[in-house]
Amino acid sequence: MSYISPGATPMADPVFLFNKDDTLVQMNETLYKTENDLQHILAKYPKLLFPGNDDPVPLLLVQREAGIPGDEDEGDSFSLDHLFLDHDGIPTLVEVKRSTDTRIRREVVAQMLDYAANTVAY
Repeated sequence: MSYISPGATPMADPVFLFNKDDTLVQMNETLYKTENDLQHILAKYPKLLFPGNDDPVPLLLVQREAGIPGDEDEGDSFSLDHLFLDHDGIPTLVEVKRSTDTRIRREVVAQMLDYAANTVAY
């Protein structure tokens, strides 16, 4: 058995799974090869974003690679990895980045702020 981790370094503490036959299995960390791998998993299992939420369907996937305009009079300037809505219709914007991404964190945070501002505006 294995589980996917977005981190570039192995976890310090192992994770174990109890099987139905009461056997214990150590999970082995596996880094995902591409951002698309994690995007696919999040689209299929959005509960991973908020694992403590007891809502049976915490998020509804609206669209992967959702286009976001940069201006009212132009086409899509940005592409958001995932657009989800919660049960109250509040959007959750998800952008997946690998830990090995060489861009600085400020650039990635600025990218998300651009996405959020333009999603609300347009």
